[in-house]
Amino acid sequence: MGFVGDQVESIRSIQVRQVLAQIISLGMIVTSALIIWKGLMVATGSESPVVVVLSGSMEPGFKRGDILFLRMSKDPIRTGEIVVFNIDGRPIPIVHRVIKVHERQESEEVDILTKGDNNIGDDRVLYAHGQHWLQKHHIMGRAVGFLPYVGWVTIVMTEKPVIKYLLIGALGLLVITSKD
Repeated sequence: MGFVGDQVESIRSIQVRQVLAQIISLGMIVTSALIIWKGLMVATGSESPVVVVLSGSMEPGFKRGDILFLRMSKDPIRTGEIVVFNIDGRPIPIVHRVIKVHERQESEEVDILTKGDNNIGDDRVLYAHGQHWLQKHHIMGRAVGFLPYVGWVTIVMTEKPVIKYLLIGALGLLVITSKD
């Protein structure tokens, strides 16, 4: 092959290693994010430890774009608490306040009624057809803190998918082109 051929082969080998190193770096970033998320799930006892407020139904307390931090505990749910819940057949969780709780001592079941602070009526119109109450399995977590406006990033990326793809592409390009 000769001297020039050896140098070309050496450069190709270095380039392949750099690409592999960038791919591994990207994989480590994604893996780290997943580990952090799973760790938060375990620490908070909630399947979704962080949610974004998507509507104005909880104003003035929480505004659209606020991020809520959730925790789930075995303590009984009480009137006045702010909970995040899922409705059967609806993919997006809802953030509202508990306005009524009925505990049945004989079965230990709990019926929960919610309402958005900015809404006129209770949430029965939002529940699944024929459902008048939430049960414990509908509750994803209880609000324990919030960060105002930070969730707008998520809202913009959801409502304008082009921005999401541009951001992902830019981050991927940054990882690939960075010299580490």
